[in-house]
Amino acid sequence: MAIGKNKRLSKGKKGLKKKIVDPFSRKEWYDIRAPAVFETRVVGKTLVNRSQGTRNAVDYLKGRVVEASLGDLNKDEEQAYRKFKLQVNEVVGRNCLTSFHSMSITTDKLRSLVKKWQSLIEATVDVKTTDGYILRLFAVAFTKRRANQVKKTTYAQTAQIRDIRKKMYEIMTREASSSSMKELMQKFIPESIGREIEKACQSIYPLQNVYIRKCKVVKFPKIDTQKLLESHGSIEDTGSKVKSDFKEPEIQAEV
Repeated sequence: MAIGKNKRLSKGKKGLKKKIVDPFSRKEWYDIRAPAVFETRVVGKTLVNRSQGTRNAVDYLKGRVVEASLGDLNKDEEQAYRKFKLQVNEVVGRNCLTSFHSMSITTDKLRSLVKKWQSLIEATVDVKTTDGYILRLFAVAFTKRRANQVKKTTYAQTAQIRDIRKKMYEIMTREASSSSMKELMQKFIPESIGREIEKACQSIYPLQNVYIRKCKVVKFPKIDTQKLLESHGSIEDTGSKVKSDFKEPEIQAEV
């Protein structure tokens, strides 16, 4: 007999007691730790189901990606326009150790730089760091008015743009290929690569607002746990379990 024909079959047993279990009672809290190059070490917390049977909580934590503003990481509001993404690669106790995943500039900052009467120059290059990361760097620059300029516009000629872009390629490749990922992150924070490009292109055409607007990892190297622990330094506090005041409710007679 079809279930839809007899209403009694679809209802199940009468008076069945249903136990209500809070899903958060099965979860544990872990601290997300940023590398030692940042001032703020604990970025935040993350939840994961408790290890049970063949299910290991560490396997579910590895590979998670978190995003944080540089203003929060270095406690400096002036750097809030830059965002870093960090990926969990190792779990030690209740600490999730992260490494670099990507870097970008906020949309509002980028749009505030684009104005009329100037040329926008962009360059993209793939480069390999000394520790095996293959990165794709995106740079952006804008032309600037010369001193005592009367002309309203500051448009660069096609040949000048070509020369500027060539210089951008050279500097980005040189700076990234001679550095490890940790050293490159330290260059991103004060925007030293952008200043280097601005200085080198001064003879071609004056530039302003030169930024590495984005950096993403094309290929990750094999994770070295020892190097990861060194990049995080000493882990003083091992994290603390968040206490829950949840009490399981009594079994209800009818639901």
